[in-house]
Amino acid sequence: MLQRVQRALGFLPEQALLEIARLTRLSTARVFGTATFYAQFRFQPVGRNVIRVCRGTACHVKGSDRILEDIKGHLQVAPGQMTRDGLFTIETVACFGSCALAPIMVVNDSVYGSLKRSRALKLLDEIRVREEGLLM
Repeated sequence: MLQRVQRALGFLPEQALLEIARLTRLSTARVFGTATFYAQFRFQPVGRNVIRVCRGTACHVKGSDRILEDIKGHLQVAPGQMTRDGLFTIETVACFGSCALAPIMVVNDSVYGSLKRSRALKLLDEIRVREEGLLM
């Protein structure tokens, strides 16, 4: 049920958790406890495009820290936050398990490996142009 709500809304708002507790006849504490236990659940809205930057050792050695700093500066937002226009949210990931492709950035379901700093920013600009074109 938690997964269905998050899929529909993009996150788990407090009101939805309260309603789940009521419908399932579970305590509010149990529902909140379950939701907060799993890292997959979000409690804040996210942008239409979620950027995940790997922070694993191989990616770090190959520059993911600098890529993350560039992205933060470019979008003017920190990990866990959404841009004002709602287009992007930045997240960090401990490891994607694809170290041979380091450094890795994933945007939504697209994986970008052996990433260079300039390419990361160009990808984000391309997404912004595409999204803004769809909004017109």
